[in-house]
Amino acid sequence: MEQRVSLITLGVQDVEASAQFYEQLGWTRAESPDGVVAFDLMSQTLGLYTLDKLAEDLNLPIEALGTGAMTLSHNVRDAEEVAPLLARAEAAGAAILRPAGPVFWGGTIGYFQSPDGHIWEIAHNPYSALSPEGAFRWNGY
Repeated sequence: MEQRVSLITLGVQDVEASAQFYEQLGWTRAESPDGVVAFDLMSQTLGLYTLDKLAEDLNLPIEALGTGAMTLSHNVRDAEEVAPLLARAEAAGAAILRPAGPVFWGGTIGYFQSPDGHIWEIAHNPYSALSPEGAFRWNGY
């Protein structure tokens, strides 16, 4: 198995409402079959799929899925970018869990929860500079 993630699938209650949330963040849909919405990312894709169908695919009861203890992180180039992105998420319907601010390791972070309960971190890590295209690597480019 290669050391990479190709697709992140989020189980959501209403695919169209969730897609509109991500579009309000400035994302563009990729062409995909009915019932699935996809957003191509840098070297990955974020997919939105109904929670009941995801549970069916996994052979699990829907109650077993929950929202999990997982965060999705979007890293930015400058600390000053964190707060405006949190504000944009809030305007699109997200709940701010932690406003933008410094963190003990020297970066700036904030968290929001999407209308479906998925938790996103907006982060600036001064030790992990993004590539010119915006790709992230733990120790930077």
